[in-house]
Amino acid sequence: MGVTISGMTGAGSIRHNNRSFSAANVDRSRTEQNIVFCNEDLKQVYHMVFDEALAAYNAKKTKTRDKIPDYYEHIRQSKQEKLFHEAIFQIGNMSDCGCGTPDGERAAAALKDFAESFAERNPHLRVFNMVLHMDEATPHLHVDFIPVATEQSRGLSTRVSMKQALKQ
Repeated sequence: MGVTISGMTGAGSIRHNNRSFSAANVDRSRTEQNIVFCNEDLKQVYHMVFDEALAAYNAKKTKTRDKIPDYYEHIRQSKQEKLFHEAIFQIGNMSDCGCGTPDGERAAAALKDFAESFAERNPHLRVFNMVLHMDEATPHLHVDFIPVATEQSRGLSTRVSMKQALKQ
């Protein structure tokens, strides 16, 4: 019998992923075994990715009310887009791939390989935080990303759009 591979999307909790706080199901004695692949500040990433397109967009606007002063805040207050998305990937479950077991170690190794090439395989999903948790029941990977659409003809030329990022 094989093991399952599961992926899900969620609201995302950077504080949980980076262990700024620990939930009841976290074994704090194993937290040092977690692997942090990247941990960048979300606001800084927004500035790096979108400031050039925002400046070009604002330069075309003649009325101050039509300009976007801060793209991060613009998206944060948006009803259509989210600041970021989170995907969680896991191989097996606590009975067949639990942390600390040989199968759990194999699952963790596979997730590590997957994580190391995720950004290369998904260039329009700008990963800013990625952590492999080894301190819960099973190894699992949290991937926090911004969906970035480029070469857009309406609005900002580079903007947040899950639909367009996936299409590209």
